[in-house]
Amino acid sequence: MTKRNSHLTFFGLCALVLSCLVVFGAFTTEVPVARKNRTYLQELQEVQKTAVLLQNQTGLVPLKNLNQKIASVNLGTGQAQVFDSLASLYTNVDTLRLMGQVSDSSLNVLNQELKFHQTVLLQVSAAWLDNKAVISFIQELQKEKDVVLAVYGPRTLLPLANGLSVPMIWQEQENAVTAAFAAQLVFGGVASTGQLDKTYSAAFKTGTGYKTAVTRLKYTVPEEVGIATNDLKVPIDAIVQEAIREKAAPGAVVMVVKDGKVIFHQAYGAHTYDGSRPTRTNDIFDVASVTKISATTMALMDLYDRHKLKLTEPLGSYVPSVRNSDKKNLTVRDVLLHQSGLPAGVGLPVQPQDVQKVPSSAYTVKASDSLFLRNSYFKEVLWPRMLSAKMGTPGKYVYSDLTMYFMKEVVERQAEAPLEELVQSRFYAPLGMQTAGFLPLNRFDRSRIVPTEEDAHFRKTLLQGYVHDGGAARLGGIAGHAGLFSSANDLAILYQMMLNRGTYGGAQYFKPTTVDLFTSRQSNVSRRGLGFDRWDPDTSQQYPSRLASPATYGHTGYTGTCVWVDPTHKLVYVFLSNRVHPKVSNKLISLKIRGRIQDAIYQAIAKATPAASAAGKS
Repeated sequence: MTKRNSHLTFFGLCALVLSCLVVFGAFTTEVPVARKNRTYLQELQEVQKTAVLLQNQTGLVPLKNLNQKIASVNLGTGQAQVFDSLASLYTNVDTLRLMGQVSDSSLNVLNQELKFHQTVLLQVSAAWLDNKAVISFIQELQKEKDVVLAVYGPRTLLPLANGLSVPMIWQEQENAVTAAFAAQLVFGGVASTGQLDKTYSAAFKTGTGYKTAVTRLKYTVPEEVGIATNDLKVPIDAIVQEAIREKAAPGAVVMVVKDGKVIFHQAYGAHTYDGSRPTRTNDIFDVASVTKISATTMALMDLYDRHKLKLTEPLGSYVPSVRNSDKKNLTVRDVLLHQSGLPAGVGLPVQPQDVQKVPSSAYTVKASDSLFLRNSYFKEVLWPRMLSAKMGTPGKYVYSDLTMYFMKEVVERQAEAPLEELVQSRFYAPLGMQTAGFLPLNRFDRSRIVPTEEDAHFRKTLLQGYVHDGGAARLGGIAGHAGLFSSANDLAILYQMMLNRGTYGGAQYFKPTTVDLFTSRQSNVSRRGLGFDRWDPDTSQQYPSRLASPATYGHTGYTGTCVWVDPTHKLVYVFLSNRVHPKVSNKLISLKIRGRIQDAIYQAIAKATPAASAAGKS
């Protein structure tokens, strides 16, 4: 048994999936790309008609619980890389294959390796079901685990599966398109509609076949939503390459989701300007203030849904230490709208006695590899300064990082759990988000994490895997306003859930009314929603972009990131970069890189062909 690295770049994955029908970027004119993508879509439509989901009476497919150990096992198929690469976009999937010849002994070894997995996805050639050892292996697995078979071979071999009771995705052809379809069907990226056209055995009769609905993201080509690939790729490429050329950022990842379908996901440039580590689509970025909506606001919405939070309640009713300050009567609502009177920020001095280069029992708050703050710094320095911060005019809009310092305290007291554990357990893990979270060095190799600034003042080192924001660093990397790290795919999953008004993967995370409340404009003095930034009605600002609809909500991040959701166009746009490397530069802002890319997406949508979009639906 061996494990394989199932990750491919999005374009590399598309190249495999399309069986060389299209490799993004390999064509210089629109016509060949569009033609090849339409051919792929035609093949995909045929696959959807002929693929049959059998024995799904328990409703196991599509999988609902992603917060478990899932394995993908290859038994004699030639498209495991495609299947596993697609599966790994939905959640963490361990990929295994049989070593040596098929025998009771080798299958027993494989079974032993699966003892800690709750769900097993078996890719198998239909002919292998004629092997008693293989049938016995599957029957043993189905006694203890959830098992799903992706079977490739003629339907005349269906009687070989008479002794099995597990869901089976049966496809006659084995190629990259059918493998991609099977993987996405398992996770709800595509729907099952096919049925058997004749009877093959008592268990597999005419008309047999379970229908399923789409519940998660689908990974496909722009032509499926009527957009020509080059209408999207050419302008985005040019804008990002301009950013790199002008040293606005050494690299970036751009992701576009339209109508619940990932139609663009590309990495550009490198982690640093020397180009030694090319950017990859699954790289992990410090998302800075995108933390505010992706962690803290999500937690607040969850508490609101569970009736543990009232927007009209004052801070003092939730945080006892606030009750002796002039912040005690500030309502949650006004704080979230940045109109409570809180200042933009406060100075957070660090004295020599507050830090040391090596950890000890009294210095465990880790700001970098060689800088540790004393454990009492938050209680004795940071929090008192926030409580005593000079208040401004109530009702006046002042964007304040203090907002989410206070909200983190509200969340943790009401949830009775640390913020990082709450969002991981209630959102990131069940959604299948594999990278999103705080303190990424505790979970990932440093090389996957994109470096930010060369900090010449506080930590005096290159920041890689440590939060860029100095205030969050003083909290050990976990704060309400900054500290979250994520890949683009994870953010796309989270915000597709939001675009779905709280549902994803067959589960409800928020009430639709709660999503509507928090993301809509709630202020008479600013464009803000509750925690969320929004489209600016002052059209001279062209924020977040010139063509964004008034329904658009999301947030930007200081490190050069943004996420914008446009319900009008059923669009999720993610941009990740490290514009602060090696030192802070405003070129990404002055060149309007993020907004121009967003406008390029809208322009591509405007050119979309309705007929092509309809033809590509599956």
